[in-house]
Amino acid sequence: QVQLVESGGGLVQPGGSLRLSCAASMSFFSRYTMGWYRQAPGNERELVATITSGGSTNYADSVKGRFTISRDNAKNTVYLQMNTLKPEDTAVYYCNAYRSAPYNNVWGQGTQVTVSS
Repeated sequence: QVQLVESGGGLVQPGGSLRLSCAASMSFFSRYTMGWYRQAPGNERELVATITSGGSTNYADSVKGRFTISRDNAKNTVYLQMNTLKPEDTAVYYCNAYRSAPYNNVWGQGTQVTVSS
């Protein structure tokens, strides 16, 4: 059974940093595109960042230059380093694992990030 477990969320002041982790229990982790998404109250879930099996990354414009996604295939873990946090970054952050063939799309339970003074 595939499972994603996020950790590292919390309360941080504007301008601060947090590092989210997502531990995956799955076979062939390295073949998945891993991503971080977020959902603020009243908003739809939106893409934050993705990293492919080959290491290519993609970021939402709102986080470019502030957030960095990375993965450690030996540990089956993906990370999201978040710097210079803003109040508008407040949301529940979800980890996602996606593979096209054979198809598989898995979500974690989410971790709350609150940016407030």
